[in-house]
Amino acid sequence: MNTKKLTRYIGIAMVLGIVVGYFCHRYAQTPEEAARIAAYFSLVTDIFLRMIKMIIAPLVFATLVTGLASMSDASAVGRIGMRAMIWFVAASLVSLLLGLALVNLFEPGAHMNMTLPDAGASSGLKTGDFTLKAFIAHVFPSSIAQAMSNNEILQILVFSLFFGTALSFVRSKGHHTLYNMIDELAKIMFRVTDYVMRFAPLGVFAAMAAAITTEGLGVLVSYGKLIGEFYLGLALLWGVLFLIGYLFLGKSVRRLGGLIKEPTLLAFSTASSESAYPKTIEALSRFGVPKRISGFVLPLGYSFNLDGSMMYQSFAVLFIAQAYRIPMSFTQQLTLLLVLMVTSKGMAGVARASLVVVAATLPMFNLPEAGLLLIMGIDQFFDMGRTATNVVGNSLATAVIAKLEGRQPADEEAPAKEAAGGAAAS
Repeated sequence: MNTKKLTRYIGIAMVLGIVVGYFCHRYAQTPEEAARIAAYFSLVTDIFLRMIKMIIAPLVFATLVTGLASMSDASAVGRIGMRAMIWFVAASLVSLLLGLALVNLFEPGAHMNMTLPDAGASSGLKTGDFTLKAFIAHVFPSSIAQAMSNNEILQILVFSLFFGTALSFVRSKGHHTLYNMIDELAKIMFRVTDYVMRFAPLGVFAAMAAAITTEGLGVLVSYGKLIGEFYLGLALLWGVLFLIGYLFLGKSVRRLGGLIKEPTLLAFSTASSESAYPKTIEALSRFGVPKRISGFVLPLGYSFNLDGSMMYQSFAVLFIAQAYRIPMSFTQQLTLLLVLMVTSKGMAGVARASLVVVAATLPMFNLPEAGLLLIMGIDQFFDMGRTATNVVGNSLATAVIAKLEGRQPADEEAPAKEAAGGAAAS
């Protein structure tokens, strides 16, 4: 499907989903009835996301393995990985600092004056296994089949590193059969991706309708200030990220922004980074990023470079502290920043990861874990923004690292080809 048409259809589907969800919420007699109606919409969304998850593992494996096997210089893997991690740490620091600064400036929870809950009150989220030790052990797969069946991106990446390196050695000995087969698999998976993405508008419509049916438009008004301030923070973060991208990419960063519009909108409307992964790879390829780089850096970024999620975590923790009138000193906030820098790196593969990170962090600063209940009801709207931001951050990171590797974006010839193609079509 034409990229511009798909983006337009997704936008229309979002608006229709809000309208339909509003009427369903309005005419539902009880919250239980609204939840039942929303469940039918959610079924459509779940089917779409299942189709997305169906292609993630083979797509990541095929693009990463062929990318590694095609690298003639073995040191390139370490160099690209080191540059990626430096970017990820720097971006995480910027996201956290910006979130802390905004929540201190606006104080969105200061006027809530909540009463401290009982000591035993809980948000219900499982945080017991969320430790650095568990995360490090979880990185290494005990079974690649299990890792693929669960879409454990980081585990697939680790296996692919070993497999791709070994395949590169075998290929250097003149054996190309397996490499050619995996390369063909990558091409097939991109075609499958194109088929699946044709259902994106339907999935987006259902996701928006389900959220509004259960919560209603009123939740946006009640928490409007908090949501508005958070999205202002995300807008500022986008500005910072694109400014840094401009320093490396020059004016071509504008073209990159246009190319990633579709996967960003898809991530926003479905609140799923996985749904945007195939289209992000495709957009970066059109920008001129080799698949050997995007296939390596992008999966790594899905685990270590979640800029929107980082901002949300600092925002949420201080919001809860303000709501219960628990002061946090500058030293405590600095400690919070360092804690989130570490704990957030273990969020890959964890359901409702950002909420789990916040829930695990609150007891460390004597903040009530049950305070998370204040924002769990509207987490869907936060999740949409932070997921879209994660896609933007990872796209910029991948494009910049490709530029540092000496790959120039096709910012002159690509528009010309697109214009020529449009003229021929007309």
